[in-house]
Amino acid sequence: MTAAPAPDSAPADGAPILWAVLGATGTGKTGLSLDLAEALVARGRSAEIVNVDAMQLYRGMDIGTAKIPETERRGIPHHLFDALEVTQEAAVAWYQEVARRTIEEIRGRGADAILVGGSGLYASSVLFDFRFPPRDERLRASLEDELERHGAGHLFARLRAADPAAAERIDARNGRRIVRALEVLAQGGRTHGGALPEAPEHWSPRTRIIGTAVPRDELVPLLDARVERMWAAGLVDEVAVLRQQGLERGATAGRAIGYAQALAQLRGDTSEEEAIAETQALTRRYARRQVSWFKRYDDVRWVDPRTTDAGALVDSAVAGGPVLDARG
Repeated sequence: MTAAPAPDSAPADGAPILWAVLGATGTGKTGLSLDLAEALVARGRSAEIVNVDAMQLYRGMDIGTAKIPETERRGIPHHLFDALEVTQEAAVAWYQEVARRTIEEIRGRGADAILVGGSGLYASSVLFDFRFPPRDERLRASLEDELERHGAGHLFARLRAADPAAAERIDARNGRRIVRALEVLAQGGRTHGGALPEAPEHWSPRTRIIGTAVPRDELVPLLDARVERMWAAGLVDEVAVLRQQGLERGATAGRAIGYAQALAQLRGDTSEEEAIAETQALTRRYARRQVSWFKRYDDVRWVDPRTTDAGALVDSAVAGGPVLDARG
């Protein structure tokens, strides 16, 4: 991807910056975003955080998403956490609209917005000039009926034959994404297939993208231990409460990693040991996909949050880091 830097590499007028702290699950995005916000405040700027984790949009989904409690937010305003009920669908086109509106409101207050999370398609929809194909409700209903009758594998085979590149980027078990890709293809369009637009332009001027990275041989045990802590912290009890609120009916929430496995445990379909092991395996796979997604971004400053000084990061980015300008 290419984005032309503005002639001046620093916003000398102090205009708000859109920051993005992105990376794989478990790589320290939340802590870095808070450190970054505090460093900005210490330098006379103000900052607010905007969630770009699709599952943290859901009210009550706290333990399994590692959502930061309000008491640990260090007084920094947070947005788009707990925005949906578990029965609602988290659609990326909806998210793009509400997130951009939220960012504009933050800018209107003269503050920097810090987009933080690991949902690649959601992040791309905000950062880049990302336009979504039209919907055909009748066609979608037909595909969803086929999904219900024949399963995701049947539709995925069709997608792979029609658009191998899109199929490569979509989880073969993600029925929603497969249906959407086939819906677009059937209308004669090119499915984004969970892909970035070719040669995208940035939506916002003065954008800094920070990628969080931890070596894989160190990340895997961290992720496995994190899943075990979630079960120990009461994930199954959390899911039992959400089940009463309709979690199993949710097209998005009920399929979230960890939540689907805890639901299976509650139904007696699997043991706790099996649920934990499956969640660990899926989390590792998801982290790999996240790394692949964000590595395609240009102009990312990759850091290990465990050894990064947020103040130095801010000074470098504000004073001399590249400024990505949507006006190009």
